[in-house]
Amino acid sequence: MLQAKVIGHAVSTVKHPTMNGRKLLIAQPLGPGNRRPDGDPQLVIDTLGAGVGEDVLISNDGKYAAEVIKQKATPVRWTVIGIIDAKETPQSEE
Repeated sequence: MLQAKVIGHAVSTVKHPTMNGRKLLIAQPLGPGNRRPDGDPQLVIDTLGAGVGEDVLISNDGKYAAEVIKQKATPVRWTVIGIIDAKETPQSEE
């Protein structure tokens, strides 16, 4: 499981049948604590409704991906498993 930032979305007219109708996002893994890019961007399947600019948790658990898309054999490895809420800064009252 990694923290990542959604940096884009992908569209493909030709893909593996198990990916038909699935939302594809491009997620940039972030380093622990420093929030800087750490590694190559990953193509992820999103079933939670994440959008560009949001921080997410992604997993490369292939067994979980197969369960989520209800297919035993799929090339999908990366999935969005959570959307991280934005931290709000308390406003000072004047």
